[in-house]
Amino acid sequence: MAYWLLKSEPTTFSIEDLAKLPQKTSPWDGVRNYQARNYLKSMTVGDLAFFYYSSCKTPGIAGIVEIVKKAYPEKNQTEDPPRWFSPDVKLVQKFPSVLPLSQIKEVGSLTTMILLRKGNRLSVTPVQQKEWETIIKLCKHY
Repeated sequence: MAYWLLKSEPTTFSIEDLAKLPQKTSPWDGVRNYQARNYLKSMTVGDLAFFYYSSCKTPGIAGIVEIVKKAYPEKNQTEDPPRWFSPDVKLVQKFPSVLPLSQIKEVGSLTTMILLRKGNRLSVTPVQQKEWETIIKLCKHY
């Protein structure tokens, strides 16, 4: 199993939007960066991801989703072969409150996390197991 961080703007698609969908499942689509697309294509069923809010007043982790369907070509593409792919995700847990980025930045063991790297703008990034475990502990105390 691998761990990931998936960014979304809450005004575009929030964890609450996911929770309202049938079976709390949705394609994770709209990613238009080749490196992020490659990460999506490498995800396997059973992988877990943090649902992260970006470009908002309080960026941070809102919950956890599970990859329930391997990435497949997005609909409405004119490229052949298709260029953009999306896996299906299912809501696992919505946190009572968003774990803010400011709190994550204060944890010394997370300083190497891709999310915190200067200049990182990717909407999909891998998360190391130790980073995952540290953030899960933070969420329980926040």
